[in-house]
Amino acid sequence: MEQTARFYGTGHRKNATARVWLAPGEGNVTINGRTMAEYVGRKALELLIMQPFEAVDSMGKFDVIAKCKGGGISGQAGAVRHGISKALLEVADDMRTPLRRQGFLTRDPRVKERKKYGRKRARRGFQFSKR
Repeated sequence: MEQTARFYGTGHRKNATARVWLAPGEGNVTINGRTMAEYVGRKALELLIMQPFEAVDSMGKFDVIAKCKGGGISGQAGAVRHGISKALLEVADDMRTPLRRQGFLTRDPRVKERKKYGRKRARRGFQFSKR
């Protein structure tokens, strides 16, 4: 019994983390045991997830299995994209240049700012009335 090659990448975005495995296949994407369309529910996020494959001309060559934790749907979609990009580097290192050029290998550092004491939110103060 032959074990097919699987490639792994971890992606992060906001508070979301995605563990992504790529296996040679027809281009099926499974996130947390559900199909991509069923899980993300928005066409824009589906296109976002598939961007790394378009960048390296490997659309439909790999099946994606992803496990996501934390954050919301949008953050998880970004984490899956980051994970796919990192897993593609394990497939072939010559994919680094096109992925790097489009910014898919860079971890987006923007996260929610912490709430400060004496304020309603991170920067918004409490409502003030002179009388």
